[in-house]
Amino acid sequence: MDKAKKRILVRKARAERVRKTLSGSAERPRLCIRRSLKHIYAQIVDDAAGKSLAQIGSTAGEIAQKSNADKPLSKTAVAKLVGEAIAEKAKAAGIQKVVFDRKGYVYKGRVKALAEAARSKGLSF
Repeated sequence: MDKAKKRILVRKARAERVRKTLSGSAERPRLCIRRSLKHIYAQIVDDAAGKSLAQIGSTAGEIAQKSNADKPLSKTAVAKLVGEAIAEKAKAAGIQKVVFDRKGYVYKGRVKALAEAARSKGLSF
């Protein structure tokens, strides 16, 4: 097995381990993120009801326009925009507190930028 595949398998195993203990409820839903090489996505999920309450990604219209302007934004700056946008959507849905599910990703870089931007807009986790 090559190094890249092993790294992916280790991350997926870490994500499964974390998900055994994390669960979103109606009063405190789960904020989960997904990261790819180019984009980042955030979603707020109520696991008890099995429903997605809010979601946004870097491919969404308003964020994609900002990142494709005259001077393209860095991936970390785009992650900050996604964090701010998901916090605003959560407030609009009446959500104040969430459980943060980083899906096994290391808490630095884009993941940290998204989390801190969501916290700065009033989301508590």
